Parts: sequence; structure tokens; C-alpha cells
Amino acid sequence: MSDNNGENVTENTNENPSSSIDTVMQETRLFPPTDSFLEGCEIGSLDAYEALYDRAKADPVAFWEDLARNELHWFEDFHTTLNWNVPNAEWFVGGKTNVSYNCLDRNLENNADKTAIIWEGEPGDVRTFTYRELHSEVSRLANAFKKAGVEQGDVVSIYMPMVPELAFAMLACARIGAVHSVIFAGFSAESIADRNNDASAKVQLTADGAYRRGKVLELKKIVDEALEKSPTVETCIVLARTDTAVEMREGRDLWWHDLLEQVDDDCPATPLDSEAPLFILYTSGSTGKPKGIKHTTAGYNLYAKKSFEWVFDIRDDDIFWCTADCGWITGHTYVAYGPLCAGATIVMFEGAPNYPAEDRFWELIEKHKITILYTAPTAIRAFIKWGDHHVDKHDLSSLRLLGTVGEGINPEAWMWYHHKIGGARCPIVDTWWQTETGGIMMSPLPGAIATKPGSCTKPLPGILPAILDDSGAPVRENQGGKLVLTHPWPGMLRGIWGDDERFQEAYWDMFPGLYLAGDNARCDEDGYYWIMGRIDDVINVSGHRLSTIEIESALVSHEKVAEAAAVGRKDDLKGQAIAVFVTLIDSEPSDELKQELRMHVRKEIGALAQPDDIRFTNALPKTRSGKIMRRLLKDIAEGNENLGDTTTLEDYTVLTQLRADDES
Repeated sequence: MSDNNGENVTENTNENPSSSIDTVMQETRLFPPTDSFLEGCEIGSLDAYEALYDRAKADPVAFWEDLARNELHWFEDFHTTLNWNVPNAEWFVGGKTNVSYNCLDRNLENNADKTAIIWEGEPGDVRTFTYRELHSEVSRLANAFKKAGVEQGDVVSIYMPMVPELAFAMLACARIGAVHSVIFAGFSAESIADRNNDASAKVQLTADGAYRRGKVLELKKIVDEALEKSPTVETCIVLARTDTAVEMREGRDLWWHDLLEQVDDDCPATPLDSEAPLFILYTSGSTGKPKGIKHTTAGYNLYAKKSFEWVFDIRDDDIFWCTADCGWITGHTYVAYGPLCAGATIVMFEGAPNYPAEDRFWELIEKHKITILYTAPTAIRAFIKWGDHHVDKHDLSSLRLLGTVGEGINPEAWMWYHHKIGGARCPIVDTWWQTETGGIMMSPLPGAIATKPGSCTKPLPGILPAILDDSGAPVRENQGGKLVLTHPWPGMLRGIWGDDERFQEAYWDMFPGLYLAGDNARCDEDGYYWIMGRIDDVINVSGHRLSTIEIESALVSHEKVAEAAAVGRKDDLKGQAIAVFVTLIDSEPSDELKQELRMHVRKEIGALAQPDDIRFTNALPKTRSGKIMRRLLKDIAEGNENLGDTTTLEDYTVLTQLRADDES
């Protein structure tokens, strides 16, 4: 953050100022890796990273070709590394492989008795699986799926709690060439039906119930309602998790355990074309209609494995915990496919971070001696609000590396994470990527790149970004613009399921031949990238375009603020005024505090960014994956009664409270 008097806003020298974004935040703190961390790093210096990056940049196709041949098993070799016909990419054409084989069978030779999964349920029950046991479980389940009528190319809809069987199901689908569509076990029946119908799902997987903060969520009951509106689903397979009484419809519903009793665990992996669909994952679109992002076999598999190994500096004795649910892309890539393909030990957790108490995460780290923690900034800000005393009760000395995912992290939250959780010894890998990219695109390689709080630093090898203004011209150093990727990469999405026109329009039309990420970004004088929010998350104040993330970071740097969200509302004089929604750590809202926060933002980043409206709230409206729903906040700030699609909202009571605050 800047420590100036707030009057000096970075000058916008772009020839077309309306299409670039002013940056008003300065962050100069730099944290190189410690000597102890560097011991054993595969990529242990900036020179090593730059040599690898430059080799990939010089010939990306050859770079990925070499990795594909060395890192994956091929039943049949590929003859062409890349066919690129904008916007359609085909990687490793002609090759046949199998993701489940690469995750399981390849690990039987050297890692058969190594622990693959440590799972802890919300009630505290623990199960562990070696790679040999995981191979057996997945193979048996794959045979059960075949017995239930699942064939190659069929879509299997998965609506389950975060139990080992969820990972088994994903890998079993991959083993036989079925396409899985995992739906987070918190969505409504209507949302499930919408996704099932869009994907033409044939089989539904669910459980009788799921534990959720001490209560049982009746998943089968929700699914029953969804299947009334899902005409393509022929079979529903039900896992017994909570012993909740459920209705089993004759001719449609089957018990998971009954199917397993009828099959053995010998199921060879099916050789699949490199571009065979692996999964569909639905992400909310701006129109309200979910987008079914399609990922395929070989390219996604390779990118998941290598990005995992590069970013997390993975070592044989690591215990890796990605806290994401498998209902999100983070859970696909860094709970299941990336770590298992790399032969790592992962932790899966069914419960919530604040049940039965707000120290549950720290209890798990101490209990299982976790070495790498990968979690979301929204969780970190919640931990700050809950208080340091929850952390102080536990020994976190096993940790050697921390990571963040899901959205940009405010520098002050980054510093808390660094000191309080990492003990100032653990590098933080702040990762930028998307459902569409398949894996991490920008991140520090922790042994090679010094970190800056709030920056995702540099692109991974083989990833070629650029930042453009609206005309397609590169912006200048430290100016914000639209982030694009200039060359295809193996993990990229292969389309929107059943909607080629939307795929073209959403990602490729604005800058022909370039992938539009939908995020604003800037690149500083050290070549470090800073994500400045979604393209729509820009506030235009008196002709200056300001990033919401920078305003939010200034607010969160105040000692009384846990979390903040900034949006623009219409203003006749300035074009847009700045409205902010603030969650406090342990203070009472007051007019005096509002003025204090205004002056704090003015001091930190400038008078131009001083909020016009400040609203206090106990919580911010978020999606179930933890992203703040700024669209809803903008509607509230402008008094708009039509809030549009709120199906992904985690807690509807938040809106009621914000409405009441607005009217008071």
C-alpha cells in the first residue's frame, strides 16, 4: 500500500485512457524463499525458472510434446502435438491414453503402498487408502457402473458429499470413458435438473444424506425432486452415508453397496482418444444460464500434473490439503487428478472450517501433519475475523508451503496468512486460474520467485499472457487492461457443452485469435502480474477507471475490517460513485467509523478512491465456492429490486439484512 497523503493518483498516460485502468495501489514488500525451503527444490532459482520459461516460450508445441511423452502413459502414441483452428484446439492428436490409468496404474509400480488419500468426515471418522487400495476401489466401482448400464461417452451426474467415494466416482468414470458432471452438494433441485438436462445426463450418483455443520442435508430427497425434471436420467445410484431413510424408486434407484457386491475389482482402463471428453463442469454465466465447461483427456491430464508439481514443489513426504470441494474446478484439478497423477498424498475433508469450532482447520493440520495448505482468500478473511486464539491452540509447524485460490487476496490478509499460519517461513503461492483454464496459469514457483503480497507473480512455463486495451494494443507498465492468453495450452477448455456460438462469443470474439480471460490485470516493473478483478468489476469515477480489488485491499488493511466489497453505483456528477460493503472484525458500526474508513482509504490509495457510501454487514453475499457476488451488491447499492439469478448464493439471509440496512 502507498503511504502518501492520498492526493497523488498514478497518472494514466495511455493514448486511449478510457480503455485502460488506473492503478492506485502500490505494494513493494518482497519475500524471497528461505534457505531452508530451498533445500531440495527442483526449480530452486529465478535463473532456473527463466530458463524453463524461455525454452517453453521459444517453441511451446515442442515443449508440451516432450512433456507429454515423458509424463503420461500412452496406449497409442500421438502423431500431431497440436491442431489449432481458432477457437478449437486438439492436443496430442491420434494418441490414446486414460486419466485413471495415469493416476492409479502407473503408481502401482513404485507407490502401491504409499497413502494416496487421508479422509476425515465431519463427525471425525477417518479412512485412509493406499494407491493399491484406491486402484481396487476405483476398478470395482467402474465395473459397477458398467453393470448399471454406463457406457463410454455417457454423462454421469454426481451430487455427493465430500467423501472418498466422490473421488472414486470421478476416477471410475474416467476409467471407462464416461463423462462426469460434478454438481456441488448444496445446489437446489432446480439447479441439478438444469445441469442434467443441458448435459443429457444418463446416470445420477448421490448419497442418502450429507453432514453439514452437525445436521444432515437430505441429498436423495433433493435429487428425487430434480429427477422429476430430468427426463434423460435412467438410473440413480445411492451411497449410504448418513443412514437417512430414503425412498428408492423401483426400476430407477440402486444402492451403491449392492452394486459393488455384484462385481470384482478387475477393470482394465479403456484406451481413450486424447480429445475424448473427460468432464463437464458448470460455472455461472453472466446471463444466469450456467455454462458447461468441457475438458478433455490428455491435455488436461498433463497440465493438471505438471502445474501441480511446479507450483507446489511437491516432494515424496508431503501431505497436501486442498480445501476445495470436488464440486469446483479446484477440487477436480488439485484434489483428484493433479496430485494423484503425481503420486502425492492428499487430504480430503467433509466438514466446514467452523464446525464444531472455529479451529477445525488448524486441528486437522496438527492431527495429520499436513505440509501444504491450499485454501481460499475468503476463508482466510473469515479466520482473521474469528480471531488468532483459534490458531494459537495448535501446532502448525508441519506446514512448509501455503497457497491461495479462487480470487485475488488482499495484501493484509496475505500478511496475516504469512505470519500467523506460515510462521514467516512458508512461501505463499498466490495462484490465478479459472474453470476454463483447467489448471493454474500464474503463480510463484516457490523456490524460484520471490513473492509480493497480492500478486500472482509470473506465468507458468508454456503460458503466454498479454494485457491489452479495448483496441487490442498492449498497455504500458503498471497500467491495467484486459488479460488475454496469446497461445493455446494443453489444459484449456474445449468448448461450452452444446453451445459453440456462446464459446466463440464469450472467449474469442473481442480479440480474434486470443483467449479473453475476463479479468483485468496489470504487470509491474518487475514483470509481476496483478489481477484487478473481473472486467465488469471496474468503477468509472470522473473519467478514472478504478479496480475494485485495490479499493477493497485498502479497506481490509484497516485493523477493524475483516472483509470488504466495492461496487459502482450510478452518479449524475461523477458517472459512478463508490459504494462499499464492509464486514468488521470485532467493532460496532458507527458514523464515526464510516468517516475513519473513508479517510483510511484516502490515505492509503488516494482521494479519488474514497468511498461515497459505506454499508456495514455481518456477511457478504457469496457463491457456494466463496466468491463475492458483486452483481447483487451493485443492485442493492442502486436500489434495484430485480436481483436476477441468485441460485448460487450461499446464504439468502444476507440479502435480507443488506436490504434492511439499505432502508434504515
